[in-house]
Amino acid sequence: MRNILRLYLQSYKGLSTSAWILALIMLINRSGAMVIPFLGVYLTQALHFTLKDTGIILGCFGIGSVCGSWLGGWLTDKAGHFKVQLFCLMLCVPVLCILPELRTAYELSVGVFFLGLITETFRPANSVSMASYTNPENLTKAFSLNRMAINLGFSIGPALGGFLAGFSYQSLFYCNALSSAVAALVFFFYFRKRESVTQDIKPVAAASVIEDKSPMKDRHFIYFTFFCGLYGICFFQLLNTIPLFYRSVHQLSEWNIGLIISYSGFIVFSLEMLLVHFAERRFRASTVIIAGTILCAASFFMLLLPGKYLVLYASMFILCISEILAMPFMATVTMQRASTTKQGAYMGMNAIAFSAAHILSPVLGTHIAEYYGFGVLWISTGILCSLTAMGFWWIMNRMRVKPA
Repeated sequence: MRNILRLYLQSYKGLSTSAWILALIMLINRSGAMVIPFLGVYLTQALHFTLKDTGIILGCFGIGSVCGSWLGGWLTDKAGHFKVQLFCLMLCVPVLCILPELRTAYELSVGVFFLGLITETFRPANSVSMASYTNPENLTKAFSLNRMAINLGFSIGPALGGFLAGFSYQSLFYCNALSSAVAALVFFFYFRKRESVTQDIKPVAAASVIEDKSPMKDRHFIYFTFFCGLYGICFFQLLNTIPLFYRSVHQLSEWNIGLIISYSGFIVFSLEMLLVHFAERRFRASTVIIAGTILCAASFFMLLLPGKYLVLYASMFILCISEILAMPFMATVTMQRASTTKQGAYMGMNAIAFSAAHILSPVLGTHIAEYYGFGVLWISTGILCSLTAMGFWWIMNRMRVKPA
């Protein structure tokens, strides 16, 4: 136990104060992130949309995310990460306040599109900001710290959201808006006069980095990004069809759904820094990403097993370990692949892959669930994730990915 505690404390060493403040801002913001996990349940239970219509509306969030990922990467390289993050946090407030007033499928599709646009414009800027306040050798730790804050907030938000949904779904949107406003204020007052520490990111994750090369001309990175998108299609069932599966098949209440999703955030918060610290010292980044992808497949196959709470919590635990192993190292490989002048473009393109997954994941997931059943959905998701692991093995051997 003492050795585990020592290793856990060592995993935080080397991180700057600014990195911790960025993580705190992310925690404040994500503590109110209760809308997205319950959006599908809100549309089906409160507004009585069909699964097909719900999938289309959720897909509009993904379309907005794709546009936002490209816009965020471009704006970050042009205007800087501070301005992009601040304006995105501020713009989230009115959008979240307007959404509960919308009722038709068309209105909701437009509203959800703009929510996805703004939230994903924030993402590349935040990643570049975290890198700018972090030494190259601590880059994976910095991304993990940020994700740890996201998941701690994600463990608080859905639990609170499940409680609030029992009284009023509209309150979810207003609480989310409040958290975005608080995050914007903290961010502005801490970073408004703080200079970024520009770091020359050394080509640790790739054999070579061509200066100022566009990610659209980096063939190996395009393949890598494609497989990241496939992983995202599988993983984002967590935000789309898994809550619907809990509600329609297992008849769980909103409170119990929120507890399981909060449990996932708590697991990632508790274990990510420790496991990432261990993995980056002993394994190649490619090995860790492949292992995480295989575990993602296993978590969906587990949902086919008989049982209720034990199976659901065990499957969620495996999915959390998959997220811990795969996502921080995907971000690290992306950042270290880029030159110092193209970090926003590379992170934007990587974000586009996950945003595209936000489109395809709900549309494909709800379509398969409605016409073929959740069992077929989990089998097909597990198979896709297994093939994705093979794809990562193929492309990262050609990228010559080294230890993170």
